[in-house]
Amino acid sequence: MNNLFFRFIFLERILMNVLEMICNVFDGINEWVGRVVAWVTLALVLIVFTDVVMRYLFNTSFVFVQELEWHVFGFIFLMGAGYTLLHDGHVRVDVIYQNLSPRGQAWINLIGVIFFMLPGCLMVIITSWKFTANSWMIMEGSPDPGGIPYRYILKGTITTGFLLLFLQGISMGLHSILLLAGVEKARERTL
Repeated sequence: MNNLFFRFIFLERILMNVLEMICNVFDGINEWVGRVVAWVTLALVLIVFTDVVMRYLFNTSFVFVQELEWHVFGFIFLMGAGYTLLHDGHVRVDVIYQNLSPRGQAWINLIGVIFFMLPGCLMVIITSWKFTANSWMIMEGSPDPGGIPYRYILKGTITTGFLLLFLQGISMGLHSILLLAGVEKARERTL
């Protein structure tokens, strides 16, 4: 009986270590992607600045530059969603959540991840997969003359961005489980 108890404790500790390792991997991926997205944000500022200068000083504009603005913005929005979730930067309009204890917040997060976030992400990943694959097969470009010939890359970020958000949702759920199990302490998350 005593030996069985120690085996259970040992297996529980291994399971908790594996869960922590999974969280660290998913958090690390989104942290790295978030840093790349931060630099792409700087590129977007430069692209918009160039477009404004060209338009107002030289009275000219290019379809390529205008499309590049929304392509880069779409990339930032889609690829940065997992990073934003990692740092709890998504908008919350929940009077109840903010007044709960860390354990109460962990329960809300776990339930929200399981019943809303993961199914929603899976739905987008599954439905966008064929759309994205088709775009890559035909190497879809802009229908506008002078537009970006690489529209398929932007469409690829739909599936990829939601996959990153899905992985971060798993991490968020696992962090909640670890907190509820008493393995992990509540963390202050800031952007």
